[in-house]
Amino acid sequence: MSRFIGASVAAFFSVVLVNIAHAHDFTLGALQISRPWSRATPPGAQAGGAFMKLTNKGKTADKLLRAATPAAASVELHTMSMEGNVMRMREVDAIEIKPGASVALAPGGLHLMLIGLKQPLKQGDKVPMTLWFEKAGKVEVYLDINAMGAAAAADAHKH
Repeated sequence: MSRFIGASVAAFFSVVLVNIAHAHDFTLGALQISRPWSRATPPGAQAGGAFMKLTNKGKTADKLLRAATPAAASVELHTMSMEGNVMRMREVDAIEIKPGASVALAPGGLHLMLIGLKQPLKQGDKVPMTLWFEKAGKVEVYLDINAMGAAAAADAHKH
């Protein structure tokens, strides 16, 4: 009996460690949410951006409809584009993820805007965020807070 318990405890902790090591990817049905992150913000900042890659491995399109985090009063889905020499940011109703496709939420393009930050986002922290999808439902992810001015997820690298 004690061998069984010992083996069960070891198996449990190996699963926990694997999940912690891959905590930057989340799955909800056919959707994969990869490497959610944000940049650290200076004291007094009222807004920040959140970024990630959304992949639809299913056969039907889905849409990101909204998001929320306890770190901000609200979260808006945004697009950013250049109009002449002016960069414009606009709220969008939803972000579609077509079947078999990926959508990058990245600086300078589609992203989530955290509005009314309750405190500065600090490098090294993990911030919970809930995402709601039209078909897949909702999932809680964690934003890795990277350095101010970071261009991509801290652990993103080429193999």
